[in-house]
Amino acid sequence: MNSQTTSTVPVALTIAGSDSGGGAGIQADLRTFAFHCVHGTSAITCVTAQNTLGVMRVDPIPPEAVVAQIRAVYEDIGVQAVKTGMLINKEIITAVAEQVEALQIQNLVVDPVMVSRTGAQLLDNDAVNTLRHLLIPKAAIVTPNRYEAQILSSLPINSLDDMRAAAQMIHRNVRAKAVLVKGGGMQGNLRGVDIWFDGHKMETLTTKHVETKNSHGTGCTLSAAIAAHLALGSDLITAVRQAKEYVTSALSYALDIGKGQGPVGHFFPLLNK
Repeated sequence: MNSQTTSTVPVALTIAGSDSGGGAGIQADLRTFAFHCVHGTSAITCVTAQNTLGVMRVDPIPPEAVVAQIRAVYEDIGVQAVKTGMLINKEIITAVAEQVEALQIQNLVVDPVMVSRTGAQLLDNDAVNTLRHLLIPKAAIVTPNRYEAQILSSLPINSLDDMRAAAQMIHRNVRAKAVLVKGGGMQGNLRGVDIWFDGHKMETLTTKHVETKNSHGTGCTLSAAIAAHLALGSDLITAVRQAKEYVTSALSYALDIGKGQGPVGHFFPLLNK
């Protein structure tokens, strides 16, 4: 099935979980799409009860329901780019990978959402292996954080050289077409420094570091912004650069809400326009 349609506006699809606190997941993705004037569509994989303090409950959606959402969007509206976030279990990851193959999805951004930025593993080993072998090789780009990159590369990551080695290993062994190893979980001057590798070019991508405790949803927002720029017609490395600039701006307007870690300010950069 061809994802291109005669729609007068670009369309992006997020396949991810719902965050009741509104800081990450589907909610963050749709706001990011809207900021970039891209129509956002969604396939919800799980429903979470969470707020700025943490996650209290997670309920997976049946894989058949996830597939039905994806096909409902594709068969009527069509999309120019897709991003995945929390896919929660082996069954859903398998179902999504099958749809990527069947629908011939090209502009696929995989945020692997296996480990939080604090190092807590979010998927069991079966789900991680399914993500590694079935979905990531189909992606245009995969965007692991430090801990996810360690799992995918089987390398410890403590330095810039480690990040570069991990990006090369993920490209070679996991067969990722392009890799963006994110430095948000690194220490000191490496925070906010990302490594790009596509098998030909290795680049160190740097933006200013924004010091804030309110950074919930940065990974979701970055991958959604990459998808938005791909839907708008940007090439991959340009989409990544533009997405990083947007996330930095959104962090500068992070929301101090709730009693814990607030989200980035997805729409608040508009105040300067």
